[in-house]
Amino acid sequence: MNSYSSLLKTRGVARIIAAQLTARFPFGMLSLAFLLHIEKVHDSYGSAGLVLAALSIGQAIAGPLTSRLMGVWGMRQVITLTMIICAFAITAIALLPLTIPAAMGVALVAGLTMPPIQPAVRTIYPKMVNSKQLTPLFSLDASAQEIIWVVGPVVTTFVATQISTVWGILLAAIFLVGGGIWFIASPELGRVRIPRSRRKLGAVLTKPPVLLATVVGFLLIATCAAIEAGVVASFGHDGLEAGVVLAVFAIGSLVGGLALGHVPIGPWALARRLLIVLVGTALAAFSLNIWWLSVTLFLAGVGIAPALAVMFSIVSASVRFSDTAEAYGWAGTGQLIGAAVGSAVAGFMIDSRGASGAFVVAGGLALLGFIVAFVGKRWHPDLRGKDASPIPDTEPVQTVSGL
Repeated sequence: MNSYSSLLKTRGVARIIAAQLTARFPFGMLSLAFLLHIEKVHDSYGSAGLVLAALSIGQAIAGPLTSRLMGVWGMRQVITLTMIICAFAITAIALLPLTIPAAMGVALVAGLTMPPIQPAVRTIYPKMVNSKQLTPLFSLDASAQEIIWVVGPVVTTFVATQISTVWGILLAAIFLVGGGIWFIASPELGRVRIPRSRRKLGAVLTKPPVLLATVVGFLLIATCAAIEAGVVASFGHDGLEAGVVLAVFAIGSLVGGLALGHVPIGPWALARRLLIVLVGTALAAFSLNIWWLSVTLFLAGVGIAPALAVMFSIVSASVRFSDTAEAYGWAGTGQLIGAAVGSAVAGFMIDSRGASGAFVVAGGLALLGFIVAFVGKRWHPDLRGKDASPIPDTEPVQTVSGL
């Protein structure tokens, strides 16, 4: 805990963490908010799944592109433009009487313009702390990130069930704009300039650790999204039980992130953390009782934040600084697509098999995540006692010769 306290006292760290979490909070709200709203309006989880699929397609296309553009136009310019367009698209889905095809089109636009906050802040972090503080900073950030992926759905569920699904979406838009403005105003965005990458788009995925983190991140967050959909379907739209269970899920992740944040990252680190998620998720599928789900999902949550911290670290240590934004863009895209796809597939299973079908989907995704992490051990860098900072860029330096 002393290392976390020291980090938060470092100039700008607490502020940039708070700003980026606020700006990214809608990313953990929108999939579930769209699922609840479209299902309520059109009385079909399947139709909601189609809208989420359109959102995920947009995110898949945009993630690495907008991240790479930050090295060309600058972080502030790219984030501002995408934030404005995305906010309008999200608001339209909440307020306009759209057909499913129209809602899919607007969701596609929202996905295409998701602000690249995560790649920006991951690129900034190595310039804010020394090499010894970087891995603990990733761990702290991963723990705090659970506010997005797990607490976000809790807030969405509460607002959507107690007020309206329209306000569930509008609240996400408010966080997007308010947090985005706060993040853009952070002085660190002016101090750090992302160099223009000299490699082709997508070349960073030839780095095995980057590809490993992208695929495992997709499966991990898809698991979380399927669990969230299953919890909501289990307890209905009008009860607070779903929010309670999801809150316990979040607490498990926060506890795991803080408890395991200092454990050295060896080659088996990712697989071990995914095994915790798999065991908890598999056990959850046996009963929809609130107490059983609370205990098993707490266990599953313990592995989530530590797994994300490992993924951030292995990506950082494997690429040049000029490629970090794009690398995190791919990793972030994998996670965002996972959130949408997990909810969509779980939605179809809920329509056909009831709430238990969502937990079957979650268990299958968790198993795939563990298998990929286990097989990918050979590409997992051993960071025990090593620096997780990006590889410095080298380029010719102009000099002035004497006369």
